[in-house]
Amino acid sequence: MAVPGFTFDAFILLLHISSVANYPNGKVTESCDGMVPQHGYTSLSDPAYNISVSQMTFRPGNQIKVTLSGLPFKGFLIEARDAEDLSGPPIGSFTLIDSQVSQLLTCEDIKGSAVSHTNPSKKTVIKVYWNAPSTAPNHIRFLVTVVQKYKIYWVKIPGPTISQPNSLPFTTPEATIAPLSTLPPVSHLTKSFSASDCGNKKFCIRSPLNCDPEKEHACAFLSFTRHNQSVMVEMSGPSNGYLSFAFSHDRWMGDDDAYVCIREGETVHIKPSHLMGRSHPVMDSGDALKDMAWRLVDGVMQCSFRRNITLPGVKNRFNLNTSYYIFLAAGAAVDGRIYKHFQQPLITYGKHDVTAYPENIGGSRSLLVLKAHGALMFVAWMTTVSIGVLIARFFKPVLSEAFFGEAAWFQIHRMLMFTTTALTCIAFALPFIYRGGWSWYAGYHPYLGCVVMILAVLQPLLAAFRPPVYDPRRQMFNWTHWSMGTAARIIAVAAMFLGMDLPGLCLPGPWKTYAMIGFVAWHVGTEILLEIHTYRLSRKVEILDDDRVQILQSFTVAETQGHAFKKVVLAVYVCGNVTFLIIFLSAINHL
Repeated sequence: MAVPGFTFDAFILLLHISSVANYPNGKVTESCDGMVPQHGYTSLSDPAYNISVSQMTFRPGNQIKVTLSGLPFKGFLIEARDAEDLSGPPIGSFTLIDSQVSQLLTCEDIKGSAVSHTNPSKKTVIKVYWNAPSTAPNHIRFLVTVVQKYKIYWVKIPGPTISQPNSLPFTTPEATIAPLSTLPPVSHLTKSFSASDCGNKKFCIRSPLNCDPEKEHACAFLSFTRHNQSVMVEMSGPSNGYLSFAFSHDRWMGDDDAYVCIREGETVHIKPSHLMGRSHPVMDSGDALKDMAWRLVDGVMQCSFRRNITLPGVKNRFNLNTSYYIFLAAGAAVDGRIYKHFQQPLITYGKHDVTAYPENIGGSRSLLVLKAHGALMFVAWMTTVSIGVLIARFFKPVLSEAFFGEAAWFQIHRMLMFTTTALTCIAFALPFIYRGGWSWYAGYHPYLGCVVMILAVLQPLLAAFRPPVYDPRRQMFNWTHWSMGTAARIIAVAAMFLGMDLPGLCLPGPWKTYAMIGFVAWHVGTEILLEIHTYRLSRKVEILDDDRVQILQSFTVAETQGHAFKKVVLAVYVCGNVTFLIIFLSAINHL
């Protein structure tokens, strides 16, 4: 499978499917030959659209206006072909009149030999010019495919036939456009799938591992049962839109053999498809699927079908007696259109041959390298840096004793900050190793991560040039060091908020946001508490009757009490931080 920076970023069905060949932008060169939208539905007859031409005769080099009109439609594909061979290649080329709604395509290596839409907005009239080539046949017929809605379209609507002067009259009988073959019959399942034969007769993929679709609605279930030279597939999971799975040669999206069960009203359509790069799936003919059945109960979708292990001559279908990574995903669907899955697909840990020995396996919705990235960043920016900042800001008097030639607070602060920088550098490199470059699909997260990385490296470099205590530049250093550190912490928290929702590390449920808000409130609250305590301690020691002994006694008692309070606060704060960290690390581990 191909890699961009997302992978699949991994197996996603990214979608806004509408118009010819599932392409809202009209880049439908794959449909040039048959002019059939790859939507998986049957084309309609009796079109409500008309094609007209400015003249009925032509000579080589002539330019003829072609007009498509009718009820509002979203997509179209216009071609001119030899009237005596409508299955042949396109003839001539087109010139656009309005490039806002139409664009030229290159079909059969002929530039501008077809015209399609540029966007899925509704239109009622399209006008273009057809340019007659120097070697045109005697008779030309215009054909058009029109997509009114995703599942409502007409294929190869015949237009007028134009002829060269002095050519014999066109007497070939009207060509009949064969409709798409109807989809194979689908029946209704009478009972739920069972996991009782998993590992015995069935090859099963389940999440959570060992869940049973018969008893648990939240069970994502996919099974393969071999019967001689065919395989029965069962798929179940919570979804009101679609369920899908795919066979892949690697963990990246692209060049995959996929199967989709799409809900439309109270019906489920079962369709094979294939994935090309990181884009929506292209629906294929369902002729290779047999014994299709489905069931909808309490928000759970179940579908099954049978296909042969090998399908010689059937394009885009993989042989099942080979090992593949297997993806399992679910998402929303509206009127038969499927949209991006609502969480990262479940991906098996390794490649498997579903026709070999029955197994009972699970998978993960996040790869280990991305889990490590998230875990290291949480440790660095929720724990080590936060504790290090508090130590330097409030615990200098408490930890002032010497430790290896420096004050203890400074040694602890320096150790924690170097740990933060080291963890950040390692975590920063992992997504680049995984993606093989920059990820263009991760929003602002990688940009913020780069800023955090730069600041995390600059901070220890700046600290290495720290002026002596009484140097005039020391105050400037202190403010610069504090400002860069504070900016890094704020940006790191923003990056973590964004990163938690990315497909590669999509932590479940809204609790993650509340937990992160809780951590921020915990840290800010602790800082405010220590600031108030420091202020009150400074006010507590007052000069009473100018008695130096009394002053010393008052300061000593207040200082002792203050140190004890700070130690308690630090202990409680560290425990709280570790608790938040465990919550997030546990969530990452269970992905």
